[in-house]
Amino acid sequence: MSGHPVASLKDLIRKFQNGGLSDDEFVASFETVLAQDPTTPSQAARVVIEENTRFPFPPAVYAEVMRRIERRGATQYDGAGDATRLAGTETGSMYAASPEPGTLPQTPATKGVGDTLNGRFVLEECLGVGGMGTVYKALDLRKLEASDRRPYIAIKVLNLQFSGHPKSLMALQREARKAQTLAHRNIVTVYDFDRDGPVVFLTMEYLSGSSLNHVLKAPGFAGMPMARAMPIIQGMGNALAYAHERGFVHCDFKPANVFLTGNGEVKVIDFGIARGFLPPADESDRTVFDPGSLGGMTPAYASPEMFEHREPDPRDDIFALACVTYELLSGKHPYQRLSANQAREAGLKPAQLPQLGRTQWKTLREALSLDRETRTPTVARFLQGMSAPPAAISGPARRSAPLVGAGVLTALAGVAALGYYAWQSQRPAEAPAADAGATAPVSAAAPAAEPPAAPVPAPPAPAPAAPAELSMAEVGKLLAAVPCSLLAGARQDQTLHVRGYLAESVGAARLREQLSGLPGAKALREVVVDAQPLAADKCEVARMIAPYWSGNRQGDTASSLQLRGKGTQLTEGAPMVLDLRTPAQDSYVYVDYFAADGKVAHMVPSQRIPAHQAPPAYHATIGDSGDWIVSAPFGNELVVLLTTPAPLFASRRAEVESRQEYLRALEKPLAQMARTYGRDRISADLVQISTRAR
Repeated sequence: MSGHPVASLKDLIRKFQNGGLSDDEFVASFETVLAQDPTTPSQAARVVIEENTRFPFPPAVYAEVMRRIERRGATQYDGAGDATRLAGTETGSMYAASPEPGTLPQTPATKGVGDTLNGRFVLEECLGVGGMGTVYKALDLRKLEASDRRPYIAIKVLNLQFSGHPKSLMALQREARKAQTLAHRNIVTVYDFDRDGPVVFLTMEYLSGSSLNHVLKAPGFAGMPMARAMPIIQGMGNALAYAHERGFVHCDFKPANVFLTGNGEVKVIDFGIARGFLPPADESDRTVFDPGSLGGMTPAYASPEMFEHREPDPRDDIFALACVTYELLSGKHPYQRLSANQAREAGLKPAQLPQLGRTQWKTLREALSLDRETRTPTVARFLQGMSAPPAAISGPARRSAPLVGAGVLTALAGVAALGYYAWQSQRPAEAPAADAGATAPVSAAAPAAEPPAAPVPAPPAPAPAAPAELSMAEVGKLLAAVPCSLLAGARQDQTLHVRGYLAESVGAARLREQLSGLPGAKALREVVVDAQPLAADKCEVARMIAPYWSGNRQGDTASSLQLRGKGTQLTEGAPMVLDLRTPAQDSYVYVDYFAADGKVAHMVPSQRIPAHQAPPAYHATIGDSGDWIVSAPFGNELVVLLTTPAPLFASRRAEVESRQEYLRALEKPLAQMARTYGRDRISADLVQISTRAR
């Protein structure tokens, strides 16, 4: 019965796509065909979605067509509604078509621009239309009354098909509670679900900017350079990884659900249908109605397993992320915008992108796999592979850059009142004993001549030379030459202060003597060395973090780690509580405990604290609930904080491992990350504690 009308609907759409109809003619003809179509609105919507995926409609036309299908659905029972998959496309405007008389007899009207929800939210502007609903910019009258500087929010009014489900509000309230746990810089904030009569709506933060979809659809867009694309890829990946760590899969990740704000932030939106892949902690929180069954899958970005209705898995999102990444870098969809099932049946393979290095391409290709079992398992591994520098992979083999060198020296030499540590074994070159003017040879002898008739008066004695000024750059060089140490110097009036961690083999007295021998040091009243002694078995750790140590930094790139309480000595049975602060940038946090027996216990991330992404300048406390209690073995031990712009490892490491094993595993990805992002994007700090038996 339904085959012929659906076919005619396809014919109409393709005639429009081929230029045979104007926008207005198509919308008018669509209404006529739709009125004669005996099929369900779900089937008509599926035809529109498939054709729009193959060849996108103008956004306003797509919005109006979907609105008319929805309006038809309000007057017709749709037995296939629960199985419908509706794709969302953002739009900036809508047709102002008025409903025909009698179209919606005795049916509650949907809300639109100019309407008010619950006497509080005034819908002012349509921001986008998707398969699940319409998004509006709304004025919150309560915020306006309170003179809030940001009175606007975004509201998604759900389609009648969706909101009409008898259990939808109960399920969506549960989903809202879950979505509110996704508090992350790269995820749009969800406030709540509510209803106004039969209308169900979602409130969330209002953003100014544009969707990634607009970037990809811009005329002439042929791909973005990796340097510009990587922050967007990183932001998208951070959001998905954060959700996955909390047991959620987005299920509808696509360019239209990635928002680029005016200040350069990346926000992933539409977690409203995110589905859990981990069992709920509380049986009462188990969702008995799956909102994902009503909408949210976009064919061009959906994994094959989603078409097969398999249980949600993070690898579904990874497939979508890889498709978006490929499109962002090349301007083309990896599978010609076919669905994953169609691509698999046609035997399609993504074309290699020449701008990617070998590791980058291998990473992207694996994430695009049409088989879940061979697809990249975690977002962290995907981001790690995409962060690999192309030159180090596709070009000839090169020696790794050293962890320290002249680049660090040059960058910090001009900073007054700051020393720095760089791992070097040799002493700096000695400064010249006198200044160049005093040692310059005389250029010519006086010419021979008869003695003058009268004696020439002797020239006046030269003024005494001004005392040499102590150079903090020279202080930094000397401190850099001290092995197995992390030292920073600062001058205050006539006192030089040195703090940090000093090798036991050197000692404070010897370092003070060396500093006092620098040119200009005689003008100092005092040299104060306030550094904790560092034993030889801690040298490897000091060497590893030296280029990133926050003791040599000021401002936004520094992190900090402090032991709560007085002193650094802890007794058996006492809790260890640490306060940390991250740099002023999104970062991944690693906190490791280097025990006296040569083992390393990973505090963050760990089974206790699996999530380790942090927003800029984030303050946190570890151990305040008694998670970490001092026990044997006892001695001098280190706790190290390391923050990085991307994950260091593809998966969480074992809770405890040997120090040598961990440092070996850490060295290569840390150096690679420094080359990719720059050393200033990595920050480290440490605390040395002394533990003893009770």
